Amino acid sequence: MPSHHRAYFVRVFSLGACWDGKEIALSKASQAWPWPDSLDAVIAAPKHHKLLFENELVRVLEVRIPPGDFVPVHTHRWPASMYVARQSDFLRRDDKGNLLFDSRTVGPPPREPVAQWTPPLPPHSIENIGTIEILLISTELKQPA
Repeated sequence: MPSHHRAYFVRVFSLGACWDGKEIALSKASQAWPWPDSLDAVIAAPKHHKLLFENELVRVLEVRIPPGDFVPVHTHRWPASMYVARQSDFLRRDDKGNLLFDSRTVGPPPREPVAQWTPPLPPHSIENIGTIEILLISTELKQPA
């Protein structure tokens, strides 16, 4: 994969590891999650997050965001291995509507799928401003490593 494609994914889909300039660090001991369960992606944005499988160790989600769709504010409590099958330009905003990231600033989305690691994500919304449906398969790891 060309380096500019790698940079796109690291900067785009991993964005959220840092919020307001501070890295999110949830201690393994406390596993404290400061946001309510009502913001969980499957509850807060069910149109875009489909539960494919869940047990005490993992939760697998299919995430689909059609062109022009806005995904309401939601969270992802657990770190995840994410398979990005299709990508498109998008905007990521925090829970107050402040723009955090515009994917167009890193160039066009790659055409080839990629797998990557993402940290837990605090409250955010996504708007697909491109012409292609975004399709992700996220395997969230519920147990600490």
